Amino acid sequence: MPHYTTSYSTKKRPAYRPGAAQHLPSANRRRVRKPGVQYLHHSQGFGRKTRRQMGSRRPQNSRRPYAFIAVGCAFLFFVASVIWYMNRSVDITLNGADAKARINSSIEQLIADQGLEPTPGKLLAVDDAVLDKRGGERVSVKLNGRQVDNDKLVETRLQEHDEVEIGDGRDEYEPHEVQATTIEPKLVTTGSGAIEYVKTWGVPGRSEVWTGKTSGKTFDRGVVKDAVDCVVARASVNPDVKGKKYVALTFDEGPSEYTEQIVSVLQQKGASATFFLAGNAVEEHADAAKAIAAAGFELGSNSYEDKSLTDQSTSAARKQISAGFDAIEQATGKRTALLRAPFAAFSERTWAETMDMVGAAVSWNVDSGDWMLPGADAVVSSVLGSVSNGSIVLLTDNASSGRQAVEALPALLDGLRREGYEVVSLSELIATDDDLAKALPTPGKVSMPKDAVLPRVAKTEE
Repeated sequence: MPHYTTSYSTKKRPAYRPGAAQHLPSANRRRVRKPGVQYLHHSQGFGRKTRRQMGSRRPQNSRRPYAFIAVGCAFLFFVASVIWYMNRSVDITLNGADAKARINSSIEQLIADQGLEPTPGKLLAVDDAVLDKRGGERVSVKLNGRQVDNDKLVETRLQEHDEVEIGDGRDEYEPHEVQATTIEPKLVTTGSGAIEYVKTWGVPGRSEVWTGKTSGKTFDRGVVKDAVDCVVARASVNPDVKGKKYVALTFDEGPSEYTEQIVSVLQQKGASATFFLAGNAVEEHADAAKAIAAAGFELGSNSYEDKSLTDQSTSAARKQISAGFDAIEQATGKRTALLRAPFAAFSERTWAETMDMVGAAVSWNVDSGDWMLPGADAVVSSVLGSVSNGSIVLLTDNASSGRQAVEALPALLDGLRREGYEVVSLSELIATDDDLAKALPTPGKVSMPKDAVLPRVAKTEE
C-alpha cells in the first residue's frame, strides 16, 4: 500500500531558508519536497480546480428559468384579471330595489342566484276554464320594460344598470286555431271650413273565434282589437298674430297664356299666392308652370281635368288625382299633395277612396266671381267687400278669365294693403293659426301610416 503524506511533516513544518527560493514570485514558489515521498496532486480529486481547468466561460442560460417564471406569473395575472372582469358584479334594479348580478349572467342564472321561486300561471281553455293550475307561463320577466319570453331567459344577458322585473307566470291559453274577422274603420267628419285634412287615420279592428286543440271547445272571443275610425277634419284659418291681418289669394284652372303676367304682377307688388294647376293645362303650358315654380309660389293641383271627382268611380277619381299631381311634377320638378277638387266637390266617399293621395283638400270662403267675367272693377269690389282676416280668395286663371285677372290684380293688391292685409300663400296663412299649423304642418305632403287602411265605402260600378 503506498504511503501518502502531505507536502510537509505534521510534526514539524519545513523552515524556509532565506536565499535562493525566496527571490521567486510568491505565486511560483515551490515547497521543498522530501525524497522518496509520494505526493497527491489536485488533479487527483483533492482541492479545487484552477481557472485554466474550469475554462474561462461562465455557464450558459443561467437566468432563463427566472424569465420563464416571470412570464408565467404575468400570464396568470392576466388570466385572473380577465376572469375577474368577465365575472365582476354590476348594479341592477330587481323588482324596484337595488341588487347585484354577475355581468353577462343570464336572467335564468339571476333567478337561481336570488333564490326566486315564482308561481307558474294557469293553462286555460279557450273559454277561460282552467285546464292546469300550473301549466301556464313559468315566470313573468320584463327587462328594461320589455317582456322576455321564457324560452329566451338563458340567452338573455344582464348588463350594468339593467332594470329587471321578475314575478309569477301569466296565465296562458291552450294551443288553438283562430278564425279572425276584420272590423273596418268608419269615416267620420268633424268641424266646418274651407280646409279639409285627415286628422286621424283609420286602423282596422279584429274579432276572433277560437277552437282549442286540447279541450276541443269552440268559443267566440268577440272583439279582441277595436277599430280606430278615420276622422276627416274641416277647419277655417283663425290667425293668432295680434295686430296683423292675412289673406290668401288662390288661382284655379291654370296655367294659361296669362299666367306669367300674373306672376310678374305678384312679384312687383311683393305679394304671394297659391296656384292650383290643372294637369292638362300644365301639359299645354309647361313653361308657365315652370315660371310659377321658379318665382317660388306655392303649387297645388286642380285635378287633371275640370270634371267633378264625386261623379266618377273610385279608379277614375284616383286616376284624375294622380295624373294631376304627376303633370305638375314632370313640368316643375316639384311634387305636391295639395288639392283643390274641381268645383270644390270632394265628398266623404271621395275622401275615403283617395285619402292616401291627398295631404289637404282646399276650397275657398271668398269667391271673386271672376269666372262670370263681370269685369276687373267688379272683381276688385267683390273681393274687398267680402274679405276678412284668414280668408281664402278664389281667382281664375284660364283662357277666358286670365286677362281679367291680370287687369284686376294690381288694384286688388293695393286695396288689400290699404285695409291692412298681408297677402300670403295658403301654407303661410295656415302657419298663422297655431292650432291648425300643429294639426296640418305640411299641407302639401301626405304620409299614411303602415297600419292604416282606407275606410269602408259603398262599392261603385267601374
